[in-house]
Amino acid sequence: MFGMGGFELVVVLIIALIVFGPGKLPEIGRGLGKTIREFRRVSSGIMDEPASTSNGQIAQKSEDVQASDRMENITEEAEKIEVKDDK
Repeated sequence: MFGMGGFELVVVLIIALIVFGPGKLPEIGRGLGKTIREFRRVSSGIMDEPASTSNGQIAQKSEDVQASDRMENITEEAEKIEVKDDK
């Protein structure tokens, strides 16, 4: 595991025990376990999605991007008008 033998693993655990103390180690382990579990769940969800996306979904995404760009342009124009009105 990660090129570490039994002795190196024991040394790391002893250092962790010294740094964090015996009260914090179970809490840290629990948090690490939840993080790994969540990562596995999300990564397996990504792997389960179909590899190809239908053309309709691609077109919808393209329209969403174009609408977002138009909204940004409108916002910029409105800010310019507000600045002119303030002068």
